[in-house]
Amino acid sequence: MRTESHIYQIPELTQFLKEADFIDIKTIEDDISLREFVAGFLSYQPGWVTFLFYIRQWFVRLLGMKQEDIPQAPQMRPEDVPMNPGEPAHIFTVRSTAEDHYWMGEIKDTHLDAAMGVVVEPLAGEAARFYVITIVHYNNWAGPVYFNVIRPFHHLVVNNMMRAIVRG
Repeated sequence: MRTESHIYQIPELTQFLKEADFIDIKTIEDDISLREFVAGFLSYQPGWVTFLFYIRQWFVRLLGMKQEDIPQAPQMRPEDVPMNPGEPAHIFTVRSTAEDHYWMGEIKDTHLDAAMGVVVEPLAGEAARFYVITIVHYNNWAGPVYFNVIRPFHHLVVNNMMRAIVRG
């Protein structure tokens, strides 16, 4: 069985991992496809997550930044998952993909750049292990201030999102 260290050996992902200020990798197993997982990932926004965006809107003003509108997640089907670099994907821009292997999106802002992605590892039968990766690079003093405040919410959102996806 491979460990999450194999993620560091995917050449297309190493550009995101270089000199990262924060890397988080969470795993979950299910028998769905990468596109099904990413569609659930991009569509996940229960009311409490929308509420967190409202709080974020207030918080970033304190740091001298702004959030234009509260993003609303699309209800995406697997066949609608953007797979071409440069395509918009909810709050992300697609950066790198390989069908049935990985999907990586990125958000660039003045205070930090964040890449989030999913790597799939086939297991026995139809099962697969999904690695949800978060990579953050700080751009200025506000980056670590902002991210360290939201970090507990990041873990809460990603963990709940993964469980919601596999529950279907």
